Amino acid sequence: MTKVTHLRSLQALDAAIRAGSLKDAADNLGITAAAVGQRIRALEDFLGTDLLLRGRSGLTPTPELELALADLRAGFAALERVTDTLDFQRTTEIHMVADPDWAELWLAPRLPAFRKAHPKILFCINGSGDVPLRLGAPDIRIELSDGPGELLFSDRLAPVTGPDNPRRIADWDADMPMEGMPLLHLEAHRAPEHVPGWVAWFTRYGQRREGMDRGVHYKHARVALEAARENVGFLVCGLSLVMADLTQGQLVMPFPGNQYLAAPHPYRLRLRPDAETRPQSQRFIRWLREEAQHTERALHHLTEE
Repeated sequence: MTKVTHLRSLQALDAAIRAGSLKDAADNLGITAAAVGQRIRALEDFLGTDLLLRGRSGLTPTPELELALADLRAGFAALERVTDTLDFQRTTEIHMVADPDWAELWLAPRLPAFRKAHPKILFCINGSGDVPLRLGAPDIRIELSDGPGELLFSDRLAPVTGPDNPRRIADWDADMPMEGMPLLHLEAHRAPEHVPGWVAWFTRYGQRREGMDRGVHYKHARVALEAARENVGFLVCGLSLVMADLTQGQLVMPFPGNQYLAAPHPYRLRLRPDAETRPQSQRFIRWLREEAQHTERALHHLTEE
């Protein structure tokens, strides 16, 4: 095991213990839960002992890890301080942890324009990019949350599908045109209090009597949208994530725009205490706010006019 891998494994272990789950640790580090698990398993294999116990209440340290837990926490607290002290040298880097679908579907199509205007600014987004993942807190976090942070914009959820599909429902059933139509879902729709999906949409707007929760479930919106573009089925998703697809005709909205669901949580911007004082962060945050305002206006145009 190399020193870098060793340190990253300890970082994953520390994050998992603090968060109580691999998923929450992954969200905090900007990597996948599988990657967190792999790093911890690599450390367990290296040491020849289990380090975590998995129970109903979450992750807890084994007796072997309990003996080292105070040193682990003290060590990473010291690394955080060292990182903060030396961070002034990173005059061209921005490290970001963001909601994966937002990063890939909202940010990625817009980021080339910013990079063209500021070619010397380097990014690490969710653990990958121009520069390696650093220890310590990211400069910027983008989360779907009602917690702390600056509100960027609130999304609106509505049905989308491939351009060939609307004709399938045009002459189907005048009262229930979506009855029997293939539905695509996100895993998050299984918990409607987090991300409303087809069940919530049909409950409000009708269009279908049975099988509201039937169909294929996808973990990530980007994968579900690939299927929607190929006319595999109909998907309820955040319209902010598909604006380019709608403009280019790769996706269409089969129902009036005012038939939408308000997203239960907005996208929020959270900054490291010193992030907004750095020139590279100032430029990017200013650009991010402007793009968020453009998105708000576009969402209003799609759903209110």
